Amino acid sequence: MPAPTQLPPELLTAIRRYWGFKSLRPLQEQAIRAVLGKRDSLVVMPTGGGKSLCFQAPAVVRGGLTVVVSPLIALMKDQVDGLTRIGVPAARLDSTLNANERTTTYEGIRNGTTRLVFTSPERLVNTDVFRMLQNANTHTVAIDEAHCVSHWGHDFRPEYRQLARLREFFPNASVHAYTATATEQVRRDIAQQLNLKNPEILVGNFDRPNLTFRVLPRLDLVSQVREVIDQHAGDAGIVYCLRRKDVDEMTGSLKTAGYKAVPYHAGMENALRRDTQDAFAREDADIVVATVAFGMGIDRSNVRFVIHAAMPKTIEHYQQETGRAGRDGLPSECVLLHSGQDFLSLKAIIEKSADEAQAAPEYVVASIKHLDEMAKYCRGALCRHKALVQHFGQTYDTPNCGACDICLGDTQEVPDAVVVAKKILSCVARVKESFGIAHVIDVLRGADTAAIRQRGHQELSTYGLLKNVPKADLRDWIYQLIGQEVLVQAGDEYPLLKLNAGSWTVMNGKQTIRLIQLARREKRSGSATPGQPFALPAGADAELFEVLRKLRRQEASRDGVQPYQVFPDTVLAEMARGRPTTDVALRRISGVGDARLRDYGRTFLKAIIAHCLRTGLAENVPLPKITPAARAATAPALPAPKPSGKKDIAFKMFRTDASIAEVVYKTELSPSTINEYLAEFVRAEKPKSIFRWVPEDVCERIAAAAEIHGTGLLKPVFLELNGEVNYEAIRVVFAFLETQA
Repeated sequence: MPAPTQLPPELLTAIRRYWGFKSLRPLQEQAIRAVLGKRDSLVVMPTGGGKSLCFQAPAVVRGGLTVVVSPLIALMKDQVDGLTRIGVPAARLDSTLNANERTTTYEGIRNGTTRLVFTSPERLVNTDVFRMLQNANTHTVAIDEAHCVSHWGHDFRPEYRQLARLREFFPNASVHAYTATATEQVRRDIAQQLNLKNPEILVGNFDRPNLTFRVLPRLDLVSQVREVIDQHAGDAGIVYCLRRKDVDEMTGSLKTAGYKAVPYHAGMENALRRDTQDAFAREDADIVVATVAFGMGIDRSNVRFVIHAAMPKTIEHYQQETGRAGRDGLPSECVLLHSGQDFLSLKAIIEKSADEAQAAPEYVVASIKHLDEMAKYCRGALCRHKALVQHFGQTYDTPNCGACDICLGDTQEVPDAVVVAKKILSCVARVKESFGIAHVIDVLRGADTAAIRQRGHQELSTYGLLKNVPKADLRDWIYQLIGQEVLVQAGDEYPLLKLNAGSWTVMNGKQTIRLIQLARREKRSGSATPGQPFALPAGADAELFEVLRKLRRQEASRDGVQPYQVFPDTVLAEMARGRPTTDVALRRISGVGDARLRDYGRTFLKAIIAHCLRTGLAENVPLPKITPAARAATAPALPAPKPSGKKDIAFKMFRTDASIAEVVYKTELSPSTINEYLAEFVRAEKPKSIFRWVPEDVCERIAAAAEIHGTGLLKPVFLELNGEVNYEAIRVVFAFLETQA
């Protein structure tokens, strides 16, 4: 194993100068070391984790050329525009360039002034562009959206398979693959297909703690979608639908109700699709209703909600699509409205598409396996964060995430679910397995219809057995039984309900069944207040934040750029909290680099000064120090305090430098309780060092992150460290930092 490459001081200087970041996230640092060390790498970093910086920053401080392979022209254009605006020499090679632009681009590549060139896999492999890039001292090749290489990935693209020729084109260059979503199987396939040589494989934390996940029974689709939108009034969001016609119908319903929604699907003309993308990126439109065709390359960081109106095909799709929410690390919500019918509809679509394309049988088997995994996730009673993290081969030890429908109690188990299931299955048997869902529901609810009277079904023993259950709930329970494979829906045009072997094991009392329903119909806990954007940091002025958002749109429109390229929401939120009035104070905010300060600093400072003069708000407010109230409000729930005698024992042991494990063993208390005692001990007795309990390198990482975010809240530091350092360690280090103030 080669020794790790040290990061040169000029690289950190460049990151601060161009991007305005004071430090790197742990995985970014490792990925950049691989690039600088000329070692191949495969980096799996969830959306919003900062993948682009891993290949952009090294290119700035090195000579030669970095070639970036990207799947979409729009994505290439956005990245090049963003880089050139902050002073990084970058260019793109694609079919939209005119003759003058091509000449300028070629000249910059040949004379060595261009450091990054973005191009598509087709142009790189199928034209002679690679010859020019060979002669331009290409030393690094970065492949964005690398999961497209793999047959086992969720977004396979045949043209990406041709990138195996990169070794032939650039034998002396290091190759680096980047993706947001890849299971272990997909990672192996990417490395094999790209012929990566002894690659550094770096996998980030798949958990997104700032996202609240909900999977709720789909009862009244439009009303449920509107409820989520209303909880995020004024915020940006995406509504994903299964089919094009679903997009058109949902868009129409929302527009009729007064929402500013725009559609996006593959059936629209290219110009109209581009108009939707541009309107969303410019913040002229805040709600996009779309199929999965909308997504890759969407670089709006302040999406606050993602709604799935139906189940996605794979957990990988779901992870990537929900990952478009909260890319700036701020709280956001992901709601999947699910019905057991989704599995059947998607299975039929997969089988029909495979038949038309004459796909290999193993493709169909793999696709249905992915679909089944997604369906089990929807039906599962496991914490959503835990289920997603475990799917990608990682562990999740938090007992209650406090950010999903399971842990928040949005859904509950149906009382006597086995009895309810027996009644439904018995009704299917009584109607001789000859009717569909609607008729079975009518019989169970005791409906007085002509179809029931004509067949004498009002005389059945199951007639009216579930008369008090709403139709929507009963329909969802039937689909849940189908999903649990104890009931079958057979036929295409008019599907009938059929029993199977599983049905009889339930009716004979040999198998248990779990059914879920919404716990309550009123406004869900944990959502934003209607009309108010995401939760601003403590002390931030909401009115000023809106003033700055409006100013950002004006500046972006004037310069012909996207609003996030002026300042992202995280920076505006910190401006609204700290209210800087000088260049120096503004420059201290993470994300404010030299170019942004030069181009927009004066304008935003004037707005902040004017607002403070008008309202009397304090200016240049420092980052808050942690307080017991803030800690209690933001930290994960801890067990109730234990008797003081055991705390005394813990304090005595800490004075002898006993480890946390030793104190846990002696007191028989939980590790989280002992960590809380340790934080109290550190504040009370002010030890000279805490390295006995928190390793020195971890302390340094937490302290560096605290310089950026302060010690007022635990979560921003947790996110800054990519979720790789637990809350307990952060709490102890915060306590130590307080004693040093």
